[in-house]
Amino acid sequence: MPYDLNQLHSRAHSKKRDFKLLAQKVRKLKPQKADELFRQLHQEAFEHIDCLECANCCKGLGPRIFDADIARMSSALKMKTSDFVSTYLRIDEDGDYVFKSMPCPFLQDDNHCIVYASRPKACREYPHTDQKNIRSVLSLCVKNTETCPAVFQIFEKLPGSL
Repeated sequence: MPYDLNQLHSRAHSKKRDFKLLAQKVRKLKPQKADELFRQLHQEAFEHIDCLECANCCKGLGPRIFDADIARMSSALKMKTSDFVSTYLRIDEDGDYVFKSMPCPFLQDDNHCIVYASRPKACREYPHTDQKNIRSVLSLCVKNTETCPAVFQIFEKLPGSL
């Protein structure tokens, strides 16, 4: 299923207020109910959306890279951690490691990731819509509607599910 990624950001931005109000409604649900609702909507969205057709997150979002991520990725690439850091990472304004440039240096032309099995924690958890305690990351999920077609779809379907 092709996505108009050029319009996704502006469409999500125009609905940001509505999506924030929906997030407030979800925060009022019992934790287990909110988690189940988002797990179901996540599952439905990803039945129709193929991340390899999109990879918008890999092209535009720079994940925070933790020490464990550095160790895992440098090992997978058979590099010294110091070489990995100097080659691929920089320290951002918050003092966190992030990639020196985007799109992700490990994203290939076919949208596959050369370090997929060893990818950073932030990449493993993205787009966060199927994790426990969804209520704690709803603000992040609203932000992700601008990048991820699946998250946008989840928020579009949310009113009929509440």
